Amino acid sequence: MTTTTTSTDSGCFTTLARNTNQALGIGRFAIDFMNGAGAPDPAVLERTLLFHIDATLCGVSAIALGTNAPLVLRKEALEYPKSDGVCFLGSTTRVAPEKAILADANAVREWDSNGTNFGFNPDLGHTAGEFGHNDFYAVPLAAAQLAGRDGAFALRGMVLLDEIRGRLAEVFSLKTYKIDHVLHGAIASAATYGAMLGATAEQIESAIGMVVAHFVPFRAIRAGKQLSDSKGASAAISTEAAIVCMQRSMRGFLGPRDIFRNPEAVFRLFEKTSGDCPFDLVLAHSGRDFAVMGMHFKLGLYEHQSAGALQGLVDLLLKHPEIAASAEGIKSIRIVAYEPAFGIIGDPAKRDPRTRQSADHSMVFIVSRKLRKAIEAATKGGLPKDNDSVWKQLILEPHDYDAAAIHDAVTRSLMAKIEFAHGGPEYDRRYPDGIPTSIEITLADGRTFDSGLVMYPSGHARNTTADLKGILANKFEVLGRLAMDDPKPLIARLHELPRLEAKALRSIQHFEIADRGRFE
Repeated sequence: MTTTTTSTDSGCFTTLARNTNQALGIGRFAIDFMNGAGAPDPAVLERTLLFHIDATLCGVSAIALGTNAPLVLRKEALEYPKSDGVCFLGSTTRVAPEKAILADANAVREWDSNGTNFGFNPDLGHTAGEFGHNDFYAVPLAAAQLAGRDGAFALRGMVLLDEIRGRLAEVFSLKTYKIDHVLHGAIASAATYGAMLGATAEQIESAIGMVVAHFVPFRAIRAGKQLSDSKGASAAISTEAAIVCMQRSMRGFLGPRDIFRNPEAVFRLFEKTSGDCPFDLVLAHSGRDFAVMGMHFKLGLYEHQSAGALQGLVDLLLKHPEIAASAEGIKSIRIVAYEPAFGIIGDPAKRDPRTRQSADHSMVFIVSRKLRKAIEAATKGGLPKDNDSVWKQLILEPHDYDAAAIHDAVTRSLMAKIEFAHGGPEYDRRYPDGIPTSIEITLADGRTFDSGLVMYPSGHARNTTADLKGILANKFEVLGRLAMDDPKPLIARLHELPRLEAKALRSIQHFEIADRGRFE
């Protein structure tokens, strides 16, 4: 088996076979793609652009509210001034690119509200189910600026990065071996950065080898009763390392070769083979079937595993608005979901979150907070009558996870009424095709309302009923207003990315972010 190119009705693909040097193959693919080989469908470019806007608004709002890790890493970046470097969000100071990328990748991830991939491609039989997030756009943005290229080149780099990391997520489950999902993003970051800045395929191979050999992050960063800054900064820290590896490789440093077939590297170490890599890697270069088309938008701040429960709650509120009459009128709430949702956001330690990072990974908190907002809205004039308007009105935003919200008495009373159960094989087999969840609410008068099984909540790539662009526009406004009085000019500028000339791209980060004080 060798590297092959195939075409289907949905696109054209390059297959890097398991018995080939896939690190070198990724390098060649990335260079060809950035040199213009292949034509992504306009829908691919549009979706990637929306994910970039989403990530950026998440980042600027986290900076404005003074969240800890972004402030620390932005200060660190300023300690590395570089006249021919790049700027980070809201700054006109040029710094070392790896430090600007570190700061921005952390900021966009801080709220845990940007996009999510599920690593699920049944058409190819690639269903490893590794999740990951759209944390890495600072990489192609910086590379395009350094190369003196335009916004269209930057957007193409974003497509490439999402394609590589998204396809790796389909074929190798890092979480199975307690490795953090950001490793896939780090590999993709090295390849994309190098390809955009003129590296050879061999140099990209060397950099990927260094990333995998020297910088494998374990899920220890996500363990513990109360999560730390490391959770939100994981992608940023791994990406910084990936960029340094690529820079080092371009200067002549030789990293490990053929790392995907290396018997001591993570892939063959955990999945034994007789010499090949454990998987074939299929990468799209033309058409509509790119990995980004299967990625999921969050419509507010919540762990993506809770999206099915939130949609079930919205469905129940639309059908039975009396649910929101009062917290006292609710007797019990039963949520049934799948693994890994039950294990990750149903961890008993998450029943009593004390930090934002733990609250946004707590099913009982997330659902209770949204229901709390529904009760408040109902007492102030009633809830909207359609799905899209409910999502907009009840959007979970940063202040729903501040200290006051975490300790809010009504929210805590609702949390105490929730039973979170594992749905067993019937639910587990439906993930990651969807977010299989059901929610049942029993009122004090004995009436019980059941959402039924939710598979494709609003924001999910397979959802066909929600007005995604409309709900996202509301999210962009809500987050943008946290960072500036009028976010419309910034949002408009971000929408213009594909049409920006090189000079305008170099100043795309130049805007003021308000200082709203420290998030508490």
